Amino acid sequence: MTHTVVASSTKEVIIGFDKPFCVIGERINPTGRKKLAAEMMEGNFDTVKKDTIDQVAAGAAVLDVNAGVTAVNPNETEPPLLVKTVELVQSITDTPLSIDSSVTAAIEAALKVANGRPLVNSVTGEEEKLEAILPLVKKYDVPVVAISNDETGISMDPDVRFAVAKKIVERAADFGIKPNDIVVDPLVMPIGALGDAGRQVFALVRRLRDELKVNTTCGLSNISFGLPHRHGINAAFIPMVIASGMTSAIMNPCRPGEMEAVHGANVLSGTDENCAHWISTYRDHKPGVTAAAPAPAQSGAPAGRSGGRRGGRAARRGAA
Repeated sequence: MTHTVVASSTKEVIIGFDKPFCVIGERINPTGRKKLAAEMMEGNFDTVKKDTIDQVAAGAAVLDVNAGVTAVNPNETEPPLLVKTVELVQSITDTPLSIDSSVTAAIEAALKVANGRPLVNSVTGEEEKLEAILPLVKKYDVPVVAISNDETGISMDPDVRFAVAKKIVERAADFGIKPNDIVVDPLVMPIGALGDAGRQVFALVRRLRDELKVNTTCGLSNISFGLPHRHGINAAFIPMVIASGMTSAIMNPCRPGEMEAVHGANVLSGTDENCAHWISTYRDHKPGVTAAAPAPAQSGAPAGRSGGRRGGRAARRGAA
């Protein structure tokens, strides 16, 4: 069974086909959030603190941390800001982190201060990225999100995206990185722009599970981009993609309907044993009242480093 271990210094989360669906909180990300970007540039982290607390309370198992506030000199500005953000979040919670950046120097700087075994978000199939990121993944012994696009861009053909994922898994093996430390993002396309985007991703996730035997993730809200009442589409998408074999998603855990879909899918897939998490979360549920829930237990063992919504954005650009 493929198990991807993500850990802080005291808490371990296992992403796997036989584990509860892993919710990776997306909110600590200034992309598309002008107010948050401005705050972070000014050294104001009040919103970051609030988003950290709120997402953990809502049930996020992992927190994605991004500090890409500007495209101006990111190689100089992003590393210290990402380090500061990671250190701040770690001072508030022991929830494991996903280090999210397109700047290699920022990823390495954050890995130096991150506790435990964070998830790196991400590497693509571009040779330049493979040569830059995979050595870091090996050096720090951490798992990585592999996004299914390369130098040719994002293909609308799911077979091509599968081929890119396979290439990344094979290139990772050249560096001594095992498939269980690769979490593939097959790139979910907006259903409003591509009518068979749902069927595409369901089939692609099944192939990734059955043929490559890797765990998967996605920018969840990408499926509903451009449509009204996006949260309704997202909530419908969740159990369907989980049933196809997806094991995690970068999403907003503060949306009750979407989290209910996650918890319900865990019950129906048998990963919420004896419905224990559902019962503890919703025993006193009242219609119209949001239930704050802890993340479902993925593993009871604490762990450190052994030995030691970029996918969504990319997919939107491709669809456009």
